[in-house]
Amino acid sequence: MAGESNRDVDAITGRTTTGHEWDGIRELNTPLPRWWLWMFYATIIWSIGYWIVYPAWPLVTTNTKGLFGWNTRSAIVEDLDALRAQRAPYTSRIAAASPEEIISDPQLLSFARAMGRPAFVENCAPCHGAGGGGAKGYPNLNDDDWLWGGTLADLELTIRHGIRSGDEKGRQGAMPAFGRDGILQRAEIAAAADFVRSLAGLPVAPEANLALGKKVFADNCAACHGDDGKGKREIGAPNLTDAIWLYGSDRQTIIEGIWNGRGGVMPAWERRLDDTTIKALTVYVHTLGGGEK
Repeated sequence: MAGESNRDVDAITGRTTTGHEWDGIRELNTPLPRWWLWMFYATIIWSIGYWIVYPAWPLVTTNTKGLFGWNTRSAIVEDLDALRAQRAPYTSRIAAASPEEIISDPQLLSFARAMGRPAFVENCAPCHGAGGGGAKGYPNLNDDDWLWGGTLADLELTIRHGIRSGDEKGRQGAMPAFGRDGILQRAEIAAAADFVRSLAGLPVAPEANLALGKKVFADNCAACHGDDGKGKREIGAPNLTDAIWLYGSDRQTIIEGIWNGRGGVMPAWERRLDDTTIKALTVYVHTLGGGEK
């Protein structure tokens, strides 16, 4: 063959070349080490055995099951069953106890917190943060400012049935869109925003029409937030006189809230979590730092 005529023996190594040459550099025809070849052949044999023993090949509607009939899903199910069996003595006690009874028992409290934390991280942290610190539009669960109440009973009801979630047992209150729906004029909304800021001790411009704002507030806002602006938990109306603001306390944000209304949604977790997990989650949230008796 034509390539054979280009092969010769390298003077330094004593090996033949492949006949390939680039810029004066010739390629040696050095065979692979036998140990490497045997390992390569062994991996091929191993892969054939693996294909036979374990699920491996996709079919039209399913896949090969393997002689062992093992798969990762069944392994996970077995591990979860073993974990449930290990936890059973405590989970059965939590299932039979009320949140108040759980929190009064040090052992149950410790277990409930350990059980509630991963449930919180998996289901609640995307909105409320990993530590429950909240974000704009999502309440901080570490403080003592609660829209719907922070007792164990309040928390359990909120977790179970949600807020504006479509569950008829859930929290239903919502703030009207006073501007978007034509209830108030722009000047009235601006005046109401200035008055609300004054209730919280925040600075307002000298030209602010607080008299008009006070009248607008009394006529439209006091029914939910109270005459003094301290809010009403039974309908989820926040306290407007403190320093805690869910969406922000700057004038423009308040005007936006009055104009478009407010009404965040929290899922009804009773549809997704079992009763024991909800109790553990209730206890965990209550012990984050802001729980009430």
